[in-house]
Amino acid sequence: MKTIARIFIGLFVFGCIIVSSCKRDSATEVKESILKGTATVIVDETVQPMLEDQAAVFESQYPGRIKLVNKPEAEAINELISDNSRIIILSRKLTEEEETYYRKRKIIPAITPIAVDGIALIVNKTAKDTVIDLQEVIDFIQGKTSKIKKLVFDNPNSSTLRYVKGIAGVDKEANSNVTALKSNNEVIEYIAGHDDAIGVVGVNWITQPSTQMKKHTDKITVLSVKNVKNKKGSEGYYKPSQSNLSEGLYPLSRELYLLNYQGIDGLGMGFASFVAGDIGQRIILKSGLLPVRIPPRQIILRNNI
Repeated sequence: MKTIARIFIGLFVFGCIIVSSCKRDSATEVKESILKGTATVIVDETVQPMLEDQAAVFESQYPGRIKLVNKPEAEAINELISDNSRIIILSRKLTEEEETYYRKRKIIPAITPIAVDGIALIVNKTAKDTVIDLQEVIDFIQGKTSKIKKLVFDNPNSSTLRYVKGIAGVDKEANSNVTALKSNNEVIEYIAGHDDAIGVVGVNWITQPSTQMKKHTDKITVLSVKNVKNKKGSEGYYKPSQSNLSEGLYPLSRELYLLNYQGIDGLGMGFASFVAGDIGQRIILKSGLLPVRIPPRQIILRNNI
């Protein structure tokens, strides 16, 4: 009898410990909502500086926490379709094949356009040319005769390389002098030290350089680009400025999207609303990219001067 009593007492104590542990876990767990919880957002690293500002300001105003994972486009999409995160910032929408995982689960994405991005062509400040025809870039990628000696991209899996190959109509670059490094900063550093190449980077890395990169961006020039014949922007040479992006004159531009595959009213929805809202669009305007909605200017009238 004493043995049986000890067993019952032991089971009772064990049960109390389990219940107490569960209560503690449920008390400390933060339920995700559109403004609370933690969300991982995968970011195409060509717009990393701007998204870092977005996350910092969002977290300063709301209890939610945004963890940014910056990757080249192909790697970023692999993270999404592997379900490592369900929120991603890209310069394109997913293909039907890429969406298969979420279609099977009947998850319909919430797609939010947030900005227009420009791809910048950069050269060393000592280079003679400050303008370039887009046709020259296309010919070079296709392996045809071109004035270009070398093109340097940020990553073999990047959206910039995929985008330029798309314009050239090739799956693989035909010129052996098309190279890819590991990041936008590496391209900027390379061009700052070489006068025989053209670098291809996201314009955000030029408009928002870090303190450490400022010494390198001071040594480069952003080329003005002329579009191919009979296309808008073929009548002159244009830099990737906000006004030229707005008017569709700069030929190397693309929309940016926040793709939310959470399928719930979670933090992804709140962050998307923030980035597409007034404060988020002002951050984009300040970053040098083009907001999808131009924030209104406030004019204060005073009776006395």
